[in-house]
Amino acid sequence: MRVYARVARLGSFVRAAADLDLSRAAVSESVAALERHLGVRLLRRTTRRVSLTDEGADFLERCQRILAEVEAAEQSVRGTRDRPQGLLRVDVPTAFGRHLVLPALPDFMKRYPDIELDLRMNDRTVDLIADRVDLAVRMGSVRPQNYVARRIATTRRVICGSPGYLASAGRPERLEDLAHHRLLALTYGSTGQRVDWSFRGRRAPKLRYAAQFNLAEVQVGAAVAGAGLAQTIDLLVLEEIARGRLVTVLDEFVAEGPPISVVFAAAARREVKVKLFADFAEGLMQRWRATAGGPPRPA
Repeated sequence: MRVYARVARLGSFVRAAADLDLSRAAVSESVAALERHLGVRLLRRTTRRVSLTDEGADFLERCQRILAEVEAAEQSVRGTRDRPQGLLRVDVPTAFGRHLVLPALPDFMKRYPDIELDLRMNDRTVDLIADRVDLAVRMGSVRPQNYVARRIATTRRVICGSPGYLASAGRPERLEDLAHHRLLALTYGSTGQRVDWSFRGRRAPKLRYAAQFNLAEVQVGAAVAGAGLAQTIDLLVLEEIARGRLVTVLDEFVAEGPPISVVFAAAARREVKVKLFADFAEGLMQRWRATAGGPPRPA
């Protein structure tokens, strides 16, 4: 049941195998054995994705309830021996920390009062060992060596501007229209290299940027102030869009943004407090997607 639930949640045998520290063959055979035992097909498998059948969705819901009861029973027997406690050093990107972690932090601290949280927010890639970090949330591709990386969300690159700016400069209808707009770029803080805009299904036209910023939140703030158009990840601007302070444009060209992952040392994968915060971070992303929605996905 645990293996099946993890495959169903992640939508991938490969990702479930990595998350469970099992081989892909072992995960596949475990699910196949479960299907043979039940006499029903739980998953639809294609070369690109795994999806639930109707029976699989119903069984997953029951599995999750059963597994939660099993975990609660185990915890009650163990008592305080495995109660999550002690110092937990966490490093998160500034935007992720401000927009998602901080509002939900009181609930996490109430649920786990014996965890002493050392929360650090910055936009550089930390060395978990050198900086003595137990768990980090990272945006972008992760090449783990002695680390375990678990992807918790994907993002999209949206183009947006303030209603006032669009009223005066006009709303772009084609990518070529961007040549007539003030464009606000972002640079990598560590190198100063500009992050060029990208578009789904189209090669980017040659663009001229009116200003560039080394912090994404400053770039977004400039867009809210009416300085021009910004391309940024949806995580940063959904609240501003919901409030009407920013409006998205050229939604049909929305490109995939950097993935978001939790990263921790392989030796820490079985530490209860590390797992709890990893699950907490993933839950934040799932609720954000479910409630905020975001700009329309391209067809």
